Amino acid sequence: MLLYRLIPTLLTPLLIGGAGIRVLRGREGLVDLSQRLGFGRGTKDAIWLHGASNGELTSSRPLIEALRAAYPERRFIVTANTTSGRDLVEAWRIPQVTARLAPLDLRLTLAVFRARWRPAVLIILENELWPNRILTSATPVVCIGARLSEKSARTWARFPRLARDILERIDYLSAQDEGTAMRFHGLGVASDRIGPVVSLKPDVVLADPDARDLVTFARYFHWSNTILAASTHEGEEEIILDAFLIARRGRPDLKLILAPRHPRRAAEISALIMARGLDHSTRSLGEMPGKDIYLADTLGEMALWYQFSGVSFVGGSLFQRGGHTPYEPAQAGSAILHGPHVANFQAVYAQLDQAKAALVINDAQGLAQAIIGLESERSQTELAQRARATLSLQKTDLDPLIQAIRRLVD
Repeated sequence: MLLYRLIPTLLTPLLIGGAGIRVLRGREGLVDLSQRLGFGRGTKDAIWLHGASNGELTSSRPLIEALRAAYPERRFIVTANTTSGRDLVEAWRIPQVTARLAPLDLRLTLAVFRARWRPAVLIILENELWPNRILTSATPVVCIGARLSEKSARTWARFPRLARDILERIDYLSAQDEGTAMRFHGLGVASDRIGPVVSLKPDVVLADPDARDLVTFARYFHWSNTILAASTHEGEEEIILDAFLIARRGRPDLKLILAPRHPRRAAEISALIMARGLDHSTRSLGEMPGKDIYLADTLGEMALWYQFSGVSFVGGSLFQRGGHTPYEPAQAGSAILHGPHVANFQAVYAQLDQAKAALVINDAQGLAQAIIGLESERSQTELAQRARATLSLQKTDLDPLIQAIRRLVD
């Protein structure tokens, strides 16, 4: 444990320097740097909820609302590792909820943050097991929807003392699946601190798009002729654009909505589009869709794009990113395409693929063939309906979680 405390101390200049470099490069601002250092006005007895980025935080919204009902008098501080995650929560405009960038996992920055917010509990989503954040907590630590792969478990097992010291500080853990629960137990989480398996992902409820936007964009997009590439990452856009060019030879009326995971990459993606001789418009510039591609480089509008897309490719799945949620396109009634790398939702995608409720693609040619094969509105609807039936989209019972948190806080 002394070694772990020493290593972050030695790396402190690099961690803070890295945050400073992001400011100098224009990727973040001085306010962002201040938040990463733990500064900012807070309040006492706040409920602190932390998630890595958009996916985890989106799934946490029903939980936040349930906790607000249980604790109407308390403030909530929600932290994210990314600016896009923080901005997503801010866009919800939920009363009593403040969004911030997470403080760096250093004892000093965490002390500064806790001195301002004095959290009554720390609720961690999924696999965000930052050691200092847990070890320095003087209040209960709750892990919800925890995820731990076999590979990660083997890595933790190589450091048994560190794993034990960290996991012993977790007061309540609810895993995403039974396998994860068993792996956490094997690393040292006592069985009486492991609750029922819970995944918050099925609870995601897409917000109703602005009625004016629905009317405006209905003039440009026809459901059966529109493909959405949702939450794409670096390296995926090239494949998607090449597939779009191939597919348009057989479907000249085809349109593409390209919604990157990180809107700050808009200029980079715009260059990729123009290099292929394609026409595009950009949402953040207030432009209306043109002939070919609409670059949807904004946050919080995915529900709007799903409304116009008969087919959705779920990003983060062509390379080792783990994939993103299939629940949102299924809920919206959009046929699902995805790549082979879906470790974040492995069981769910396996269920979809086995039921022939989604299509797996590996490259541009495969994606183009899938798009061409789903030309008719009937074929898109049938695939989407199988996905809805397979996932069933049942609401998660949050009462056990709320009761467990109340026992610890109260």
